[in-house]
Amino acid sequence: MATLYLVGTPIGNLADITYRAVDTLKTVDYIACEDTRVTKKLCAHYDIDTPLKSYHEHNKENQTEYLIDLLQSSNDVALVSDAGLPLISDPGYELVVAARAHDIRVETVPGPNAGLTALMASGLTSFVYTFIGFLPRKEKQKLEVLEQRMYQDSTIIIYESPFRVKDTLKAIQKVDATRKIAIGRELTKKFEQIETGPIRDILSLLDDGTIPTKGEFVILINGAIAEADTSWFEDMTIQQHVNYFIEQDMKPKAAIKQVAEQRQMKTSEVYDIYHEVK
Repeated sequence: MATLYLVGTPIGNLADITYRAVDTLKTVDYIACEDTRVTKKLCAHYDIDTPLKSYHEHNKENQTEYLIDLLQSSNDVALVSDAGLPLISDPGYELVVAARAHDIRVETVPGPNAGLTALMASGLTSFVYTFIGFLPRKEKQKLEVLEQRMYQDSTIIIYESPFRVKDTLKAIQKVDATRKIAIGRELTKKFEQIETGPIRDILSLLDDGTIPTKGEFVILINGAIAEADTSWFEDMTIQQHVNYFIEQDMKPKAAIKQVAEQRQMKTSEVYDIYHEVK
């Protein structure tokens, strides 16, 4: 029976590919890829002459059926993304579902991942993490996701383009201006950069060009419980504590929730005290 191989490819440095991945790409009948121009460079570097088939977000509906036909005709197919792991914020989910529905063998050939690469070197809590990938582009929807996720005890991993990275950091700042974050770019390449610190400091580094807005970005947000340093607000009243966050452009509802999290209180209790509800 033919096999659909999910093959991890380098996220920057072409040397970051496994022997097994190269061997798989050489021996399958076809390689399905996001951008044939990108995959051609990888194939040329490793003398891989396997035929390429385009498979991306805009043609996946038709191409899924086509690739299933190839697999059912005893052709092995390798699915790759432009960089990293297929399906992880990249196309491929529909193809895997269809392959499994047709009892076609699906085999994974692991490789690099940008989110985990940045997390390892960030200095943020790495035992529990949540991968979100790309946030919604509109600010309202973006804030809704962040407000839901940033109060969990989990480091958050986000992907972002250089064109929207500042806007995304400003949205994170609106939810919690005190949270420690890390930002990574050009991972595994010559000018790899991973910076960690309070969000205000990271924004300053972007504004003054210390962090160039070039290349794809990984943003890491430390989990809420990991930020449990209580010394800075111990002498504040609850009103002062809530107002501190409001002054950092946080909405009152989010500020109350943040104070409740930091003081390990019920949100309703903080709300009643802040609004002097008797």
